[in-house]
Amino acid sequence: MNILNKSRFSFCLMLVALISVSCSDDFLQNSPTDAISAEDALSSTDNMMLVLNGLHRQVYSQAQLPGSSSSRSGESHFIPSLDAMGGSIIHSSPGNGWMTSDLQWLTHTNPTYTTVYNFWYQRYHFIASSNSIINTVSEGDFAETPRLNNVLGQAYAYRAWAYHKLVTTYAKGYTIGNPSTDLGVPIVFSTETPYESAPRSTVEEVYAQMEKDIDEAIAHLENASNAANKSHISLNAAYGIKARIALSKGDWETAAEAAALARDGYQLLDESQWLSGFNTVDLSEVIWGGEVIDSETNYFQSYFYYVSPTFNGSQNRSNPKIISSGLYDMIPETDFRKEAWLPMAPNTNPSASNGEGGSYESDPNYDSEEEFQNAKDEIIATYGMTSAHNTHPYMTVKFLQQNPGTTDPDDVIYMRASEMYLIEIEALAMMNQTSEAQQLLQEFGASRDSDYDASDFSDQAELMEEVKFQRGVELWGEGFSFHDHIRWDEPLDYSDSGAAKVLYQDGYFQERPSQNDDWIWKIPQAEIDANPYITSSDQN
Repeated sequence: MNILNKSRFSFCLMLVALISVSCSDDFLQNSPTDAISAEDALSSTDNMMLVLNGLHRQVYSQAQLPGSSSSRSGESHFIPSLDAMGGSIIHSSPGNGWMTSDLQWLTHTNPTYTTVYNFWYQRYHFIASSNSIINTVSEGDFAETPRLNNVLGQAYAYRAWAYHKLVTTYAKGYTIGNPSTDLGVPIVFSTETPYESAPRSTVEEVYAQMEKDIDEAIAHLENASNAANKSHISLNAAYGIKARIALSKGDWETAAEAAALARDGYQLLDESQWLSGFNTVDLSEVIWGGEVIDSETNYFQSYFYYVSPTFNGSQNRSNPKIISSGLYDMIPETDFRKEAWLPMAPNTNPSASNGEGGSYESDPNYDSEEEFQNAKDEIIATYGMTSAHNTHPYMTVKFLQQNPGTTDPDDVIYMRASEMYLIEIEALAMMNQTSEAQQLLQEFGASRDSDYDASDFSDQAELMEEVKFQRGVELWGEGFSFHDHIRWDEPLDYSDSGAAKVLYQDGYFQERPSQNDDWIWKIPQAEIDANPYITSSDQN
């Protein structure tokens, strides 16, 4: 039985797990959670919404799916993992070992590794669950209501989102390959016996399905009840997914139009908001994000465990995450985002991979023990870390807990208005609509830098270099850098970054994606072994 089929067989089990944490009292009284069948769970609009609520949690929470591993916890893991592989988040030491193999490019190139298995398996779980809702409504006798449109809109959006994650990760990039012949991922619709899977469709075919799904999602959400909260996929979020799909395809006109619709009504953050820690979906820019429930948190597998310098876990205490020094040094002094990293933080970790940690004697920025220790104490006091936390030059303070120095959960942000601005600017630049791109870039840039002047970027090449810079700073740590390299066909090169080659090894430099198939994740070996439609000859 392949992974896709396993996700269908596990669907009834998952419904029990998902519904048991969110059922209404009436439903529980009529159907105990240990006896809920798929038929019951999909029997009404309200019950289908409960299934969606479970998916909302699965985006960020520990993977409790049958057959998967909780050590790779949805977007909480994969957002920082993709940035560790894509050059955004730089590790300053091996820490406790978590993600070291990711940044060394050893995980996604190994078909037996948990990372490639869970990424594939979790996304096909979203597809299977979405299929169940879509097929049930299609085959049933449900009255069209705003609430039913909400359910269907989110189901179609989740299916499009999952296929986009899969095809951009397990196949050659659309803009650098031959999408009509390049192998993508299986497209599956069935939710009933005999649970037939499928061979790998072409990249072009997968994109066609994604585009159809996201347009269906938008059509339903335009006539739907309002999203209950930002964990739910709203109409704006669906437009954001559409913009991402179009951007990765090089469909610039669609990307620009969808991004503008996605950000409509979401104000750019001001300075105090931007520097507040990115720890809540209540920020004005957040279009879509996981509103983390205390009882459902990941604790030592959470997003903040990987990215926040204040989280009280061994990953952060021993391994402060840093920005590329080359990128940081490009940020103007008049840009308030420069405060989100600390270039002069003392290197207090004896195990720092650059060999300069442990004392003022090895840290070139300090001349005395007193100066060295005072600098650390000031950082600890300012940001609320524990005395056991290490510091490191260029360390991030972009992501800060609401309750620093603890393991308390914080929200996970998936989509912000800033991303949509930058998608639209990139698309306008690629269409050679220079004045329109400059106008929007001025609006965005001036919100961050008091001296910003977009007229400095007068043609497509200059605009694109500025987009790359802005995405690198604005979206640092938010999971985009790996796929940005693919879209731009740029090599990965940690020269002039502060990363230690002894730590990064093969991940220190990777040739551009058009010339290097290691940018394409391996299909899980478990899928090849079990799926009769995929053989070893189909492996990336």
